[in-house]
Amino acid sequence: QEQLVESGGGLVQAGGSLRLSCAASVTFFSRRTMGWYRQAPGKQRELVARITSDLSTNYVDSVKGRFTISRDNAKKMVYLQMNSLKPEDTAVYYCNPEGLPVWGQGTQVTVSS
Repeated sequence: QEQLVESGGGLVQAGGSLRLSCAASVTFFSRRTMGWYRQAPGKQRELVARITSDLSTNYVDSVKGRFTISRDNAKKMVYLQMNSLKPEDTAVYYCNPEGLPVWGQGTQVTVSS
């Protein structure tokens, strides 16, 4: 019954911002490291950001300084604030609890130049 629902994607121009949300109906949410992944056409899925139970964060180099991952344990939500978006950020974005093979349908982010 574990479920992940991503939302907040859309079409934006380069330099714009989006805030992605993930409703994570997973057990022991507050104890889990949560990650945001993305997959662009013709490319492998990559981890772009992660946040641990103690709020430590990590980002792939390409998004450092532009993206911010956060979480709300009471709401079992994970967010990805994306600023200064670039065309290369275009992808389907997914959230995932680390170590669990549970995936949602993702949310499309398209950045035009």
